[in-house]
Amino acid sequence: MTAGTTTYEAAADEDRLPPARLPFEARTWKEVAHLLLNLPEGILGFLYVSVWLYAGVLTAVTVVGLPLLAVGLTGSRWVGRQERRRARALLGVRIDEPSPLSRARAHGDGHRFFGWLWPALKDPVAWRSTLYSFIRLPWGVLTFGVILCLLFVGWPFLGYVARALSNVDRAMVRGLLCPSSELERRVRELEEDRGVVVDTAAADLRRIERDLHDGAQARLVALAMGLGLAKEKLLEDPEAAAKMVDEAHGEVKLALQELRDLARGIHPAILTDRGLDAALSALAARCTVPVSTDVGLAVRPAPAIEGIAYFTVSELLQNISKHSRARRAEVELWRKQDRLLIQVRDDGRGGASTTGGSGLAGLAERLGSVDGLFVVDSPVGGPTTITAELPWRDR
Repeated sequence: MTAGTTTYEAAADEDRLPPARLPFEARTWKEVAHLLLNLPEGILGFLYVSVWLYAGVLTAVTVVGLPLLAVGLTGSRWVGRQERRRARALLGVRIDEPSPLSRARAHGDGHRFFGWLWPALKDPVAWRSTLYSFIRLPWGVLTFGVILCLLFVGWPFLGYVARALSNVDRAMVRGLLCPSSELERRVRELEEDRGVVVDTAAADLRRIERDLHDGAQARLVALAMGLGLAKEKLLEDPEAAAKMVDEAHGEVKLALQELRDLARGIHPAILTDRGLDAALSALAARCTVPVSTDVGLAVRPAPAIEGIAYFTVSELLQNISKHSRARRAEVELWRKQDRLLIQVRDDGRGGASTTGGSGLAGLAERLGSVDGLFVVDSPVGGPTTITAELPWRDR
């Protein structure tokens, strides 16, 4: 009896169904959820884009149209970011976020407004997100209808169809919601670099104007006044007139020296006539710290590159004189393929950095504007080694 019961129970266990399981893996259900959400997401995105685009085009002839388009495109960027997050969560598509929208460098409230407006209107990321929102609505209607039908009447085919439709979604996300292409990024970098160059040139012009006004011009004005007084006293008091002329002669010498220094700050004549080797040797001779130079250049680069290299070394040597407390420094220049390399070393206290709005940060920005590089290695306690690279351009 016991044996029979045991045999019957064993047979019943064999006929029992296994525990219920979902027919598809979690990945498939995520794809199904994504495809069903395409319709509501597509409706919202299409309505948003239609409203601002239609209103912006209709009012484009007024002062409101272009700002409205810019605001709409900025919102499209946000819509694209949300779609990338949804694709990452449900489709496993991981796409880097586009770089932030750059703004043109400008001064003044009106200029700030246009500095935001034009980059927003030209933003390729926002325009691709807008196109994505337009395409999403008809695609969402298709995917929602197909998946809903399969859930009720085509269950065995749901996984295969969901995978195929999801692959189309992945392609659309990668094609339209990806960061800008390399060419677009390069164009944006060049636009930003152009702003740096313009700002630097404007700052240099203001410095030259200030130096002329406060230095040589003031001396020349005083010189003219002194010579005028000397002319008046020439007959009645020749000795006083001679003394005033003597003082004016000294002022002339000082004014000439200031003009030479100013001209050297713009572009030294020795650099034009004899190149970097002689110009950097002259810089080293004026530095308060003993400096050795080694310029291993068989030929001269283009004048613009020579000028940038000269003023880079000049500013670095000034920093060494003012801040490093170094006992000696070295400057080395050489060519490596299509790059001009500059290395400046000192045995000072170190701690130099390109952060915090320092002069080195401005120098790095200037070199970056001409496709150059700037690397600082300056541990606290020293030594400091600064390496700069510039593109080599033949004369």
